[in-house]
Amino acid sequence: MLLRFRVANVRSLRDEQELSFVVPPEEDAPAARSVKLSDGSTVEVFPLVGIFGANASGKSNVLAALTQMRNAVLNSYAQWTSYKGIPRESFALDAKSVGESSFYEVDFVGDDGVRWTYGFELGEQRVEAEWLHSYPRGRRQEWLDRDASREQEFAFPGNRIHDRARLARTTRPNALFLSRAATDNHPQLSVLYRWFNDNLWLINPEDDRVAREGFTTEQLQGPRKQRIEELLSVADLGITGARVERRPDGTHQVALLHTAESGAVTALDWSQESFGTRSWFALLGPMLLALDTGAVLLVDELDSSLHPRFAAEVVRIFHDPLVNPHGAQLAFTSHDPSMLSTPSGGRLLDAGQVWLTEKDDHGATDLYPLTAAEPGDEEDLTKSYLAGAFGAVPGVIEGQIGRRLLAVREREAEGS
Repeated sequence: MLLRFRVANVRSLRDEQELSFVVPPEEDAPAARSVKLSDGSTVEVFPLVGIFGANASGKSNVLAALTQMRNAVLNSYAQWTSYKGIPRESFALDAKSVGESSFYEVDFVGDDGVRWTYGFELGEQRVEAEWLHSYPRGRRQEWLDRDASREQEFAFPGNRIHDRARLARTTRPNALFLSRAATDNHPQLSVLYRWFNDNLWLINPEDDRVAREGFTTEQLQGPRKQRIEELLSVADLGITGARVERRPDGTHQVALLHTAESGAVTALDWSQESFGTRSWFALLGPMLLALDTGAVLLVDELDSSLHPRFAAEVVRIFHDPLVNPHGAQLAFTSHDPSMLSTPSGGRLLDAGQVWLTEKDDHGATDLYPLTAAEPGDEEDLTKSYLAGAFGAVPGVIEGQIGRRLLAVREREAEGS
């Protein structure tokens, strides 16, 4: 399970920011899961967190940074040879940040209950630092300490990594040591590489939707077929089933079955389905895969093209230990404050699951938990958020946009 993610100098995240799934001390968190660690202790972890904020506040950049970290682990050794430098996106609004390294670090718990901390810093031309720590008995063990500024770049405290000298010698300056080790299927480090490979899948409303539709279509031909059809039908979209048709070119196309009042069943062409239906369908395959494997899923703009009740049901799915028995996790962004509350006035999310983003006057994003605002136990989070009590809302006064348009039009008329 993912415990924490820290990042600095990536897109609008100039200063170090942290996103945590760990339940804050002394918080009553009904949604939390107890995760048993290898030393016999437990840690309380949320199955999901939501990041809320105004448009362009940087909430999507948090998920993008997590994805960039994953891509670096998976691709730095095999694919970065073709780059003149290191592909990264530093904070671009001041010259100092452009010349500084970008920082990434995660804490996570493996299937065996061992907690790991792994991180690195990327410069323009080389990996500036890389480190790996484990906590098998509750105390930190250092496995890797890489620092490109030292004469001896790689250090292996405790000499725990097998074949370390050869791996260090063959790791390029612009590649991660972990990525290099995984190409040899290293018996100790490949399990960490696989954690990145099997987690941090990003879904956003624009990119790769066609690919996700295709993935869900493939799942309709396998063991997840009944669950996909059930989720389509209970979503009240008038859908009673799905049919997969083979095209002349060998690819497959899905046709959703709609039942009319007369009882007649019609298979609509995919192009006739609404954007909302297609968005829901495209989410189902990745979501069910995450639930079945206990993976960490990242969804940018969960409420985009979905009714708020659909988005709320996704939250409930990840909260329910019977539906989510393998401890899958979800990190999502949203600008819809109605997702903070249920229609009956209760809370859909615990306060510790809510994170907020706000930009300062220099364009840098501040990521902070709702618990920092100390909301009351009975406080209506939606109303307080809309009232600006927690920050992270657009700084627009009622009617301001219309007045500005009117002023511009009047200046245009004077100049014509």
